[in-house]
Amino acid sequence: MNDYEVKVYEEIILWKHKIKKRSGMMARMSKKAQSKITDWIPDKVHQAVTESVKAMVKATLVGSQVTTPRNQARGFSLAERDDLARKKISVYQKTAIVEGAGTGAGGIFLGLADFPLLLTIKMKFLFEIASIYGFDTKEYTERQFILHVFQLAFSSDQTREDTLYMIENWENQKNVQEDMDWRKFQQEYRDYIDLAKLFQLVPGIGAFVGAYANNNLLNHLGETAMNAYRLRILKSPPAISD
Repeated sequence: MNDYEVKVYEEIILWKHKIKKRSGMMARMSKKAQSKITDWIPDKVHQAVTESVKAMVKATLVGSQVTTPRNQARGFSLAERDDLARKKISVYQKTAIVEGAGTGAGGIFLGLADFPLLLTIKMKFLFEIASIYGFDTKEYTERQFILHVFQLAFSSDQTREDTLYMIENWENQKNVQEDMDWRKFQQEYRDYIDLAKLFQLVPGIGAFVGAYANNNLLNHLGETAMNAYRLRILKSPPAISD
């Protein structure tokens, strides 16, 4: 490793420690309350929501795959890839801020549109980051990895720790992976963002809350994605065909 890679490796160790750190009391209490509410919801409703989110995510994956250039940082060093990734985070944060402010200003009706719009922004961002770090999203396993990065960013303590293990050992795990547990995927994501986005539906403050929440969510996703891909690169440099 060169000096920069040593520095990155130290940053990854700190990041992993933060990922494994137990959530605060308020977050744990919120999760328990959300779990109780989830238990009251009929199974048919869960199935309908799961299928809806699954279809939404898969459509976004297809669209992002088509519009994202392959290996857009070919020949770049890790430091140069990191610099480009940070610029992408900034661009997508601004996009998410505008989206959050716009849907938040519209109250409940436009607020409902925030979920699919923000989800699309996040997925497109992850495809860009994968390309920057040299991974080919035309590969099925790379699209699966993107879903795991997403889940790592937006999940509860136990799921987050399990997902981190998958990401750390991806080269051994990717060929034995079953399809994503879509019910768990959508429940963890909704539980994570519900509290942050609740007040976005309130007229008058919705625009501010939407912009603020979206900015933080994209920043968190950006940190998660950067470190997940940097971890893979430092373990085994990716091989990309022209």
